[in-house]
Amino acid sequence: MATVRVAGTDTAVSDPEQVAELLAPLGIWHECWPVEGRIGPDATDAEILDAYAPEIERLKERGGYVTADVINVTPETPGLDTLIAKFDKEHTHSEDEVRFTVRGHGVFWVNPGDGSPVLAIDVTAGDLINVPAGTRHWFHLCSDRTIRCIRLFEDATGWTPEYLEDHVHEGHAPVCWGPRYVEGSDGADIKPAVEI
Repeated sequence: MATVRVAGTDTAVSDPEQVAELLAPLGIWHECWPVEGRIGPDATDAEILDAYAPEIERLKERGGYVTADVINVTPETPGLDTLIAKFDKEHTHSEDEVRFTVRGHGVFWVNPGDGSPVLAIDVTAGDLINVPAGTRHWFHLCSDRTIRCIRLFEDATGWTPEYLEDHVHEGHAPVCWGPRYVEGSDGADIKPAVEI
């Protein structure tokens, strides 16, 4: 389940209803969908899309999306460092970024851009999130460098990141949370307890 942390504070929210409530004013959806028992660990992309067809169709209607696919990122992904570098800098898109995490995890950082603190949204298997078009954000893949997600798009050709010049992302180290991680001494910095 997702955990949302407010940068520079001790605020951390992981209850799904509270997560959805915290993100809603930013236009971000968060839902929890079952994974265990729904798909096997070796499910093909087609099997994953088939297993979640009702949810995908509902989202297509809600957001005007026209296509869905599955992205698989592992340490063996060719050009992984180049791929990661495309998304770990603050950027926007001309359409929503919609992800349902099937396996692995990462952190979406969202900068409201209105002087409000940056939010870090740690997503894991079962989390659906959208980052609305025009929202300032970036993404850090966790150190296991593994994530598998269903993606939805408004345009079948996908979107291109539009990078921002103020480099807010440089003030936020790539970190992940969960049982393998502990808070730093001030409660605001999160440091890995062990490498995964």
